[in-house]
Amino acid sequence: MTDADQKSPGRPRSAKSHQAMLKATLDLLAEVGFATMSIEAIAARAGVGKTTIYRRYSSKEELVADAIESIREEVLLPDAGSLWADIDALIENAAQITLTPLGRQSVAMIIGSATSHPTFAQIYWTKYLEPRRQTFAAVIDRAKARDEVASDLDPGLVFDAMSGIMLYATIFPPAAETWQDYVRRALELILAPPSR
Repeated sequence: MTDADQKSPGRPRSAKSHQAMLKATLDLLAEVGFATMSIEAIAARAGVGKTTIYRRYSSKEELVADAIESIREEVLLPDAGSLWADIDALIENAAQITLTPLGRQSVAMIIGSATSHPTFAQIYWTKYLEPRRQTFAAVIDRAKARDEVASDLDPGLVFDAMSGIMLYATIFPPAAETWQDYVRRALELILAPPSR
């Protein structure tokens, strides 16, 4: 096959168009909600064609998941030398992301969209939560190696519990202590040191 026989890769995807799509999606999600918004409305708001959207995303659910993630910063996995130093770093990082107006808005959008739309929930889980959950296992594996937690502690369950505690404290902020202190205190119940 010669170079002439090979298909050209087509026009490069425009970063500006992509950002316009994400912004239009977030705006419409806030204005009319997941069920009412359409790819047509997103395309019109973003000033792009529907085909531009469908070149990147196979569904509205996938686009919404990506749009929500675009306003959430990635939580970096710490390695501070001990379990609680790592956990404290994760809590502080999560607080800086979650306890802002934009962070609270993204949490509300995730809950609202996932509760009513199982397809969105599955896409969000697969693309964003499960990879983070698997990465978090390194924190627990290091703690096991240092004999800081029981050897049979399930890292996925710890991640799920930590996420649930953080979510609950975001929706119902503790009155007697900081968000960070509440989350840490709750995790201490789960991450008790192994019995001797």
